[in-house]
Amino acid sequence: MGIKEATIYLDNQLNTYYAGQTVNGRIEYVFDSPKKVRGIHVKFKGEAHTEWSESKEEQDSEGKTQSTDTLHTGNEEYFQISYYLLGSSSGNEIEIPAGKQVYNFTCALPPVLPSSFEGKYGYVRYTVKVTLDRPWKFDQETKMAFTVINALDLNLNPSYREPIHIQMEKTFCCFCCASPPLSVDVRAPVSGYCPGQVIPFTIDIENKSNVDVELIKIFLRKVVNYRATSPSTVTKKEKEIVLTVQQGPAAGGTTKHWNLSMEVPPIPPSNLVNCNIIDLDYDIKVQCVVSGMHMGMKDRKYVNIGTVPLMGLPGQVAPSAPPSKPTTPSQPAVLPVGPGQPVLPNNVPSGPGDVPGGWVVPGTAPAQPPYQSLYPTLTEPVYKESPYTARSIQDRSESSHMAITGPAKFAPYYPTYAAVQPPPLPQ
Repeated sequence: MGIKEATIYLDNQLNTYYAGQTVNGRIEYVFDSPKKVRGIHVKFKGEAHTEWSESKEEQDSEGKTQSTDTLHTGNEEYFQISYYLLGSSSGNEIEIPAGKQVYNFTCALPPVLPSSFEGKYGYVRYTVKVTLDRPWKFDQETKMAFTVINALDLNLNPSYREPIHIQMEKTFCCFCCASPPLSVDVRAPVSGYCPGQVIPFTIDIENKSNVDVELIKIFLRKVVNYRATSPSTVTKKEKEIVLTVQQGPAAGGTTKHWNLSMEVPPIPPSNLVNCNIIDLDYDIKVQCVVSGMHMGMKDRKYVNIGTVPLMGLPGQVAPSAPPSKPTTPSQPAVLPVGPGQPVLPNNVPSGPGDVPGGWVVPGTAPAQPPYQSLYPTLTEPVYKESPYTARSIQDRSESSHMAITGPAKFAPYYPTYAAVQPPPLPQ
């Protein structure tokens, strides 16, 4: 007997916001009998966490080898906002009637926050948790994660307009004589891209040697440095291949020219500004694989992933302004009552097309990005789910009586700009 359903809804269907925007939401309960509570409490939290274990073998006083595991952790909190939607921590018991009850909440996000990030050894995560505060019984909690984006405008840093250029050259020894050189030249037009954009690579090979080039591989890699502060300050570096493209072969004594492209997937922006325990970078690694027992070549250059694409570049066709749209689909849903107030009977939907709680129908995308007015010709982004997911959004200290709203494995959403193409290589 008690709660039949408890679900959190936010005011856009992708649960995605920019730092500084306001999150509006509601908790919907269905009780199969009256419920006595001290109150209903909501908590918004933004935090970063790192965690990994390391094993170490040592000999004890008897000369036996003992293996010990050390858990390294780091924590950083960006904000925590909590208040009671109903009742208080010191108030009298309140009886909530059986049936469906809806309570609204709101939270203004701080203007400076790192973007949501989910990694192997850590995360930057934003959550809302609603708790039924029950005297003398276990509290009943419902939790949801949502995405926060800190806009990284590639137009604000001139270095992001510089091309990527990787040059490699090698000679091979054969019977004490050095062969003529193998030269590999890889270029991309700029060093700043957004998810959804295609990175166009040109590869020029001049193989004067007698050694065949089997493959040229180009990797987009995620490079993450995690920092733990307990029990001591240590770091852990992770390099992960996001995408690979390749081309070949190029026989000895030949020249080749290839064009390859790589579409950037929905991944978090570089740097994770304002996060002090996770550093996020991306690089382009080029590997030349040659035949026989000879060693190949490899090199890398950093590439920057942003949320606002480069605009006004030579050779770039500016995207046309999107057609005017109705205001309701792209704006936050309107709360029918103030935060923490239950929905009155006359707000209950009466038809199949109405939204529970009397809300205006939310759009499928977040509200207009805060930078959109700076670039009137920039098309609005399409938000796509990241391939990197959380194992669980439940913290170690949280109750086993907590229900999770949303997907079992939360994944952030990031803006993508397939319509905005980078410029051609300079001639």
